Amino acid sequence: MRIINDNNNTLYYTSGIMDYKKTNAPLTTTVHDIIKMAEPTGNIYETVCIISKRANQIAAEMKTDLEKKLQEFATLNDNLEEISENREQIEISKYYEKLPKPTLIATQEYLEDKLAYRNLAKEKEDF
Repeated sequence: MRIINDNNNTLYYTSGIMDYKKTNAPLTTTVHDIIKMAEPTGNIYETVCIISKRANQIAAEMKTDLEKKLQEFATLNDNLEEISENREQIEISKYYEKLPKPTLIATQEYLEDKLAYRNLAKEKEDF
């Protein structure tokens, strides 16, 4: 579970760790009714913040995974003249380029109610 606390005392966290490689998010941008998407929170800004925070989490995870895989091919030789293209590296990079973008994955998770979030500022007002 990942927890993000922004400056507005709003706490966002994911309800489960979803594997971005197995998502059913679209590969291209799709149109959604933002008013309908904002119904659970009652606030368009809060909805966009929740999705953007999750997208940042996914992007960081994807970057880490890609760096780990590419690190396997790193050579200790820093000579720029001897840089050679490795076919496996190119295939891995192409695979990650073909995955849905983090914002699309986060939006799909939000639409499928796979994200949980709490607004600490609202909770303080209720007490």
